[in-house]
Amino acid sequence: MDEFSLLIAGKAGDGIDTAGFLIAHILNKLGFRLYIYRDYPSIIRGGHTFSIIRASKDRIYTHSNKIDFILALNQDSIDFHKEKIKNKGIIIFNSDLVKEDSLPDDKKCLGFSLEKIVKEENVTLIMRNSCAIGIFCKIIGIEWENLDSVFRKNISKEIDLNLKLARRGYDLAENLVKIKAISQEPLPLINGSEAIGLGLVKAGLGNYIAYPMTPSSGLLHFLAANADDFGIKVIHPESEIAVVLMALGFSYTGQKTAVGTSGGGFCLMTEGLSLSGMAELPIVFMVGQRTGPSTGLPTYTGQSELQFILNAGHGEFSRFVIAPGDAEEAYFASQLAMNLAWKYQIPAFILTDKTLNEGIYNFDINISKNLIEEMPIIWDKANPYKRYLDTKNGISPLRFVPDKDAIIKVNSYEHDEFGITTEEASITKLMQEKRLRKEKYLEKELESYQAVKIYGNKKSKTAILCWGSNKGVCLEVADKLGLKVIQPLVLWPFPGRQFKNATKGLKKIICIENNATGQLEKLIKLYGFSIHKKITRYDGRPFSLDELEEKLKK
Repeated sequence: MDEFSLLIAGKAGDGIDTAGFLIAHILNKLGFRLYIYRDYPSIIRGGHTFSIIRASKDRIYTHSNKIDFILALNQDSIDFHKEKIKNKGIIIFNSDLVKEDSLPDDKKCLGFSLEKIVKEENVTLIMRNSCAIGIFCKIIGIEWENLDSVFRKNISKEIDLNLKLARRGYDLAENLVKIKAISQEPLPLINGSEAIGLGLVKAGLGNYIAYPMTPSSGLLHFLAANADDFGIKVIHPESEIAVVLMALGFSYTGQKTAVGTSGGGFCLMTEGLSLSGMAELPIVFMVGQRTGPSTGLPTYTGQSELQFILNAGHGEFSRFVIAPGDAEEAYFASQLAMNLAWKYQIPAFILTDKTLNEGIYNFDINISKNLIEEMPIIWDKANPYKRYLDTKNGISPLRFVPDKDAIIKVNSYEHDEFGITTEEASITKLMQEKRLRKEKYLEKELESYQAVKIYGNKKSKTAILCWGSNKGVCLEVADKLGLKVIQPLVLWPFPGRQFKNATKGLKKIICIENNATGQLEKLIKLYGFSIHKKITRYDGRPFSLDELEEKLKK
């Protein structure tokens, strides 16, 4: 089998994510390319959680709802997912918790008494996952040595007991399918949050400040766990308001700082965002979208905050918005956001969603661009220091406290070039034009980047238009159907010229979005473009490969 999908399911708190990640590492060791989709409720224990691990000989970026293997640890795992199993698929189930009469009669179903084995070995219940992994590996013909090495590398506690449970499962099962290794080197497995974190550090991150909020929490956990190795400070203040104000304080002292949040948390940060615009303090926001409004579905995905990010804050000021679609783009986008925030002294946004933040991808550093860390323009001390010196491109030279030669005054009020509060009409006009002038130069600089990407059949007269995490599923479906794919990577300043070139000669554009109102469609309409059809999903779940293919065929 060159490609297959495994669904592992149980209740929240049963270690489903860890078990799926271990299986992915085993398959990765065999040279497969992988993608993991995670689905879980917003409770710590109970409820239903599952992961879909899709493996292929080719790079993949999305999941399929047509499943080859189900690893069912409880009854819900069968009740919720048995319709997904393919005709020749195999269901491996925990016979102590799954009723046999609930199983499909026309599928191969193999039961194993996992609770009994755990009791016999007198170990914690969560170790039944190790037993289940052993069973699965034997069924698909994976050598024991591969399982053993992955367990030893990735399990830090009670490794001998976990291996003992895995061996019991391995010896109980029979080999039914032969999964052959792929002759290609393994690639690291990381999620989108980790890719963003690595990019920020590469671009000179000094501080990361965040209040936990799904789906941005993964970035906080990753950077906190590695803060010493990265040489950064990671701080968890008492609220989102404290987060943004603390970040602006670090920015004032010349330290590159990023914050992470989701829509509800970002609502509380918008006054601080406007302060960034007025005081010209660079800051990077990573905003992970999820389904709203209000609390909505806190652990599910969505793309409903594009218009919010574009219009957030009071008053008018320049900003930069980029929406990566996979791990490599996330690594690049976070570097670019940090560089441009500090070059232009503006807020920059990395706009993501739960699918990207928590989806697990193979990561190939060789296809991800590394950017050189850009340093801001520094005051040369030739003239008295003006924090808001009016320049041709609107960018004022910087100096940071505690420089004894400069008075560095930042102000939330309108101010003159020295930072002194003013209400004079002429100075207000001068400073407003100075701040907005940056965006024109930023827009021009973005012409040197691939701000709009084109994939698929470039001769096709029909194109799929997508943004953010929908990139992966659109690429694969377009490849099957012979369609072109257009992906605006930069969303503000909108790359109108590149987008116009990408749409030349098209007869039909189909827009794919995870929101109800077509927020990308609204944006491109501002620039005179229109779409012919749109396919939206707004139930908190991303498009699967098979689902989007079916909708596009219609």
